[in-house]
Amino acid sequence: MPKWKLVTEFTFDSAHFIKDYDGSCGRMHGHTYKVRVEATSSKLHPSQYCPHPIMVADFRSLRWAKQDMTKGGLDHSVLNEVLPEGYETTAEMIAQYIYEETKKRVPDDVRLKVVVSETPNSWVEYEGD
Repeated sequence: MPKWKLVTEFTFDSAHFIKDYDGSCGRMHGHTYKVRVEATSSKLHPSQYCPHPIMVADFRSLRWAKQDMTKGGLDHSVLNEVLPEGYETTAEMIAQYIYEETKKRVPDDVRLKVVVSETPNSWVEYEGD
């Protein structure tokens, strides 16, 4: 069976603080977050922007989070103000949020993996079931 893996990376800049954190991460600060999204599928699909089944998923659908917050993304936002209730602003929960929102934008059979880095030497990986 064929298998394709589509990979894209992007960055966005946002501020946040971790609620009730005893230390400097509990104060407002910012990061240039680096995000890597891997999408795999055994078949190709059309997209919102192209009617032909020629892609795993559209890059535009995978990179939604890099858009400015006024356009529905996370760039230049305060994450504590834009993430839904129930999400804290740890890298783990940011990765989960990006995964869940991206999953809504791709075909059902596409498997995703999301990697979020706050710094060049610290990252988290998230995959759904």
